Amino acid sequence: MTLKRDLSIDFLGVHCENPFFLSSSPVGSNYEMCAKALECGWGGIFYKTISVFIPNECSPRFDIASKENTPWTGFKNMEMTSDKPNEVNFGYIKRLKKDFPEKVIVASIMGSNDDEWAVLAKEAQKAGSDMIECNFSCPQMTSSTMGSDVGQSPELVKHYCEVVSANTTLPVIAKMTPNIGNMEIPARAAIEGGAKGIAAINTVKSITNIDLDLNIGMPVVNGKSSVSGYSGAAVKPIALRFISDLKHDPLLKSIPLTGIGGIETWRDCVEFLLLGASNIQVTTAIMQYGYRIVEDMISGLSFYMEDYGIKKVEDIVGKALDSIVGADELDRTYKILVKVNEEKCTGCKRCYVSCFDGGHQAIIFDDERRRPEIDEEKCVGCHLCLNVCPVMNCIMPGKLVMKDGESKHDILLKESYL
Repeated sequence: MTLKRDLSIDFLGVHCENPFFLSSSPVGSNYEMCAKALECGWGGIFYKTISVFIPNECSPRFDIASKENTPWTGFKNMEMTSDKPNEVNFGYIKRLKKDFPEKVIVASIMGSNDDEWAVLAKEAQKAGSDMIECNFSCPQMTSSTMGSDVGQSPELVKHYCEVVSANTTLPVIAKMTPNIGNMEIPARAAIEGGAKGIAAINTVKSITNIDLDLNIGMPVVNGKSSVSGYSGAAVKPIALRFISDLKHDPLLKSIPLTGIGGIETWRDCVEFLLLGASNIQVTTAIMQYGYRIVEDMISGLSFYMEDYGIKKVEDIVGKALDSIVGADELDRTYKILVKVNEEKCTGCKRCYVSCFDGGHQAIIFDDERRRPEIDEEKCVGCHLCLNVCPVMNCIMPGKLVMKDGESKHDILLKESYL
């Protein structure tokens, strides 16, 4: 059963029918693709990055990271900006705005000097774009004057945001690179330069695999490979960390943010919203499953809002931020022991092996009954066993024990993993 609620939200003063957008990538690189996506229900599109530079792409240029016979956990791409002339791309944007006036079309642009950034900004506005995204983060450009090399320089980020802002009246979004220790520094520079919003994150520099027969990195391009962008479910924890960092920064906490990185399901979308993103971008999951995944996102978010009595999407934006604190602020006065549901236990011994070889030797295994028992004297409440158990809710949080010398106080516990 599906459910549709009003999922509309304003982003940088632009009304969006829902927060779900294609990110600037191969999934939104011509009129036909974008039109199909919009018809499927996406609220808008960050059109594939347009540059004056026309790339000469290599073949092959994709690789994946996965376990045998499992879905992708990560995806590597060595693709650069759009391979189409500017007049073609801006023509597609103009046509999309004409045919889908209620949808939001964002022109993602990337220049290598002031003149290129200025020209692209003017053309994006002329074509009818609703917003402009400045791509400071592509990690596989063949020129050091473009992409993530620029994004790691606060001075260049600020300067190019100034150039773009001076040549358009549209809201400007700066797309950040995760290939940096502290994203807040270039993000602040972007805002100082006139950007009104931040996009995070782009792909993470990576080497996914080495071919063991050829002794060459993957994908193999005439006997060579290169470091390039990693995306997909594997980067979601990295993306959430950077979004949290940005929204906790006192100079950036009020800046609208569009979240990207490993988003596949409605649950992923809600997590990004709860950490402060008010717009969501997706690429890799579409490359796996197609545009119709947005139906799950729309229905899932609708049910979530229905279940928790949430009236507007904006009401949940940033609701989890206060729960993310420094390690020195965590309550370390207690431990939560675990309990085993013997009816669900299959006797696989995963918990026993992991605790003995990687934990605190706090599980005793009864070979006759083929059931684990918890040694409460040794258990430190780390919950490694709970996380390796292959049966949902077989091992669960159990007894709460205050550490020596600590007094009892109210403690919020997670008691279910359904």
